Amino acid sequence: MFSTIQYEVRDQVAWIVLNRPEVLNAFNQQMHEDFYQCLEKANNAKEVRSIVITGNGKGFSVGADLGAVSSNSGEAIDYGDILRKTYNRTIQYMSELKKPTISSINGAAFGAGLGIALATDFRLASVHSTYCLAFIKIGLMPDAGTSYFLPRIIGLSRAMELAASGRTVEAQEAYQIGMINRIIEHDDLQKQTEKMAIELANMPTKAFGVLKQSMLASFENTLPTQLEQEANGQSILGKSRDHLEGVQAFFQKRKATFKGE
Repeated sequence: MFSTIQYEVRDQVAWIVLNRPEVLNAFNQQMHEDFYQCLEKANNAKEVRSIVITGNGKGFSVGADLGAVSSNSGEAIDYGDILRKTYNRTIQYMSELKKPTISSINGAAFGAGLGIALATDFRLASVHSTYCLAFIKIGLMPDAGTSYFLPRIIGLSRAMELAASGRTVEAQEAYQIGMINRIIEHDDLQKQTEKMAIELANMPTKAFGVLKQSMLASFENTLPTQLEQEANGQSILGKSRDHLEGVQAFFQKRKATFKGE
């Protein structure tokens, strides 16, 4: 169905596999379109309760395919215009997804590829994975949401250092500074990702969506505004079927069966 993406749903989990391994899953225009459509497909599918993004081959994604956007003619390229039509809408859409998302980082996550990983809710990574904001090495600044998510995830000082140096970070350091949630042996990555994705798929999905938006809003809100956002969220969730099921399961001393409603 998609020429640059492998898409599959199993056990209520949508697997979105970036599939240009010959260029370490660098994004060209077709891949941008396919990836966005896959996100929409997973978001709109009732049977999907969580989403995994990973890469085929040796890399997760090294970001933009420079060969597809650069020119040797000497003419200036408006990268901002390209971003507005590609990564910007995708990263925005990812931030608004109400279903839990996992990046299963199997290799290099460089540039905008790192942006895709940071825009997911959880990051599970192979011991062989590596990370780099290489923009500075070609005279550009971080994009694809990296300048938004990275300071929030690892702190401003560390994010500035990685952006300004453009150095490569190994998996162990990425874990120590909080860039990734877990380091996993490479051969066990898919199994552990699947385990977590299924666990998330069986959680109260509606509650997850509301708490995610509340967490993201907290960086911009004042305390009174955030407290009111929490109150509004609880008003919504208190009327949900999953909340009723959770309360009934508690009193009946059984495991709750959530439907995401």
